[in-house]
Amino acid sequence: QRNNRQKQRVGRGQALFVILCLFKLSSVTGQARYSVPEEQAEGSFVGNIARDLGLDVARLKSGKARIITKESRQYVDLNRDKGTLVIKERIDREELCGKTTPCSFSFEVILENPIQLYRVTVEVIDVNDNSPSFPKDEISLNIVENAPAGTRFSIERAFDPDVGINEITKYILKPVDHFKLEVQNQPDGGKSIEMVLQNPLDREKEETHTLVLIASDGGEPHRSGTVRIHITVIDANDNAPVCSQPVYKAEIKENSPEGTKVTTVSANDADKGHYGEVTFSIAHVTREVKPLFEVNDKTGEIKVAGKLDFEKSNTYQLNIKASDHGGYSDTCKVIIQIIDENDNVPTIQLMSFANLISEDSPPGTTIAVINVDDVDSDGNGVVKCSIDSDMPFKIESALTGYYTIVTDNVLDRESIPEYNITITVSDQGSPPLTSRKQINVKVSDVNDNPPEFHQSEYSKTLPENNSPGFSVFTLSARDADSGQNARVSYFLEEKEVNGAAVSSLVSINLESGVIHAVRSFDFEQIKSFEFNVTARDAGSPPLSSVATVRLIVQDLNDNPPQVLYPVQTGGSLVAEMVPRSADVGYLVTKVVAVDVDSGQNAWLSYKLQKATDRALFEVGLQNGEIRTIRGVTDKDAVKQRLTVIVEDNGQPSRSATVIVNVAVADSFPEVLSEFTDYTQDKEYNDNLTFYLVLALAVVSFLFITCLVVIISVKIYRWRQSRVLHHSNLPVIPYYPPRYSDTLGTGTLPHVYNYEVCRTNDSRKSDCKFGTQILPSTITP
Repeated sequence: QRNNRQKQRVGRGQALFVILCLFKLSSVTGQARYSVPEEQAEGSFVGNIARDLGLDVARLKSGKARIITKESRQYVDLNRDKGTLVIKERIDREELCGKTTPCSFSFEVILENPIQLYRVTVEVIDVNDNSPSFPKDEISLNIVENAPAGTRFSIERAFDPDVGINEITKYILKPVDHFKLEVQNQPDGGKSIEMVLQNPLDREKEETHTLVLIASDGGEPHRSGTVRIHITVIDANDNAPVCSQPVYKAEIKENSPEGTKVTTVSANDADKGHYGEVTFSIAHVTREVKPLFEVNDKTGEIKVAGKLDFEKSNTYQLNIKASDHGGYSDTCKVIIQIIDENDNVPTIQLMSFANLISEDSPPGTTIAVINVDDVDSDGNGVVKCSIDSDMPFKIESALTGYYTIVTDNVLDRESIPEYNITITVSDQGSPPLTSRKQINVKVSDVNDNPPEFHQSEYSKTLPENNSPGFSVFTLSARDADSGQNARVSYFLEEKEVNGAAVSSLVSINLESGVIHAVRSFDFEQIKSFEFNVTARDAGSPPLSSVATVRLIVQDLNDNPPQVLYPVQTGGSLVAEMVPRSADVGYLVTKVVAVDVDSGQNAWLSYKLQKATDRALFEVGLQNGEIRTIRGVTDKDAVKQRLTVIVEDNGQPSRSATVIVNVAVADSFPEVLSEFTDYTQDKEYNDNLTFYLVLALAVVSFLFITCLVVIISVKIYRWRQSRVLHHSNLPVIPYYPPRYSDTLGTGTLPHVYNYEVCRTNDSRKSDCKFGTQILPSTITP
């Protein structure tokens, strides 16, 4: 029944102590408070943290919820799958808190993405698991036989680590023939125990007495402890020691070395001799306090015997017992106040930290939650937390002892890819103590920079007649981002160039940006063209930029000059006439040639390669004009054959040759006579085979048509003679066409008219040269 009542009481305590305090305070989202009995088995249920904080179990999993504690031991664990808190390690309230009530410990539950911080406090409820115990199993007292009734004898009290109802509630003294027990409460919460003599002692009747003192607590079940008191009755001692002061007060700094004097107590005994000697001892102190101080039994000087720590206890109370050798004693109190020293450096603990933050995070994004603590008191324990001021971060106070580091400005990874943030915590002691902690925050990249070309426009030259696949040049774009966001690919923008798709002319390597010629280019067909190249990164969404590329086809000397005049025919002969009366510088004719190349490849020069008489003619180097270099004489041959070579200025140069026939004569019939024989002989030699074959083919046809042909010829000659007899019929010679000279060399500057007159009975005729009738105009 006692066990059932205790379980019911513990259950009611749990229900009453579950308190949820949700509030808005920066990164700290809320608080929860639970209570559990001590000595619970591992895995015992503490509370449903998910329900009490209004969180989903899925949020606990996605946020990687975990417990962070400042202590070295973690008593409670978090079950993320169920959202509950369970006991992880056995909790001993007496070990955790001693006599402090209420006894509790705190920890934080932290979630990420976004960062949320919850403070959880667990109160440990005491169970009656300790029995009262006395410092000694036996106590020996010497009491004089003439001690009057009412004499008091102090007894060391029992100690019970439990608290509350489980503490010591009563003392019982057995038997009570001569003594009664009085228990008094002290200001420090303890109790003073004294035996009061009720009936005088008689040594002659009973020299010794044995008593039993029982200490009982109020727990369920009750627990108790005992001590035996042995009393020896001695001869009379008239006076008891008396302390000079009932209460002594002293102050001493923590961390004072052993042997440091605290204070001195004194007592007087009116007796003389042996009974007047007083000795001092420490009585009625706890196990924790006893090793910290010592008292000189002769002088009453109290000294430090152990390490004093203000953070463990800031005050101590000693009971100093002054005893004589006759069994009398008196007790005084010594209250020692510990003065705090600034001996603890502030501590910095990272509760949560995201060492990677996106550069597009808005101001106010939390990157770290830190806990700052200083166990000193007053000004020694007041801390100030700060970070470097030259960074785009700031520190904010979230809750007592908690700070959050948040972004204070826009981040740019391309400018600063990472930050080393130094957290500085200083207390207000004298001198102040400072601690520092450095955290490294890396800025992750987002695709916020498009690829950039070095130029917005490029102009490159490639030679014509290139081989397909010829590498023109490499186009490069730089992306200030990193990783995939900086991976640049290159694409051609489709367009038409002279009716053809640009992709049929050039191509670009997707990765390297190398531009290749797809086909061979001919300068005479396409001199230049433009196209756009897009550089696109691999970010999401991708960013791009465009550059314009102009390719200029460089002309090569791949075309020889073309002679426009004089026209070279296979079956006819054209001759220029020079009268024998021609003076020096007489213009015979002009060789006209063009070169479809451009630039210096189209600069033409004319040279006389061969001539019947080199001393008679010359050719203009630039204009191709053939002129006489001396006067014509009768000794000069009628037929003059000139070979003119036309060369361009390319490297290597190309050339063409033309044969110019010149007739040196004053009359046209003379020219015809010379050149006809020449022509007939040449034609005969050139076409002999052709005529033989043709004769065999038409001989039959000629025999049949002979009569018809004879008659027709007779009629034709008769009619022709009648016409020539009455009028002069001009013969129109061959004129070269007018060509346009794109290189500025010009065409023939003159036009000549030739008129031939013939008679019926003579093959000779006069040749008359007409005057210049009009300047030539070269039109395209």
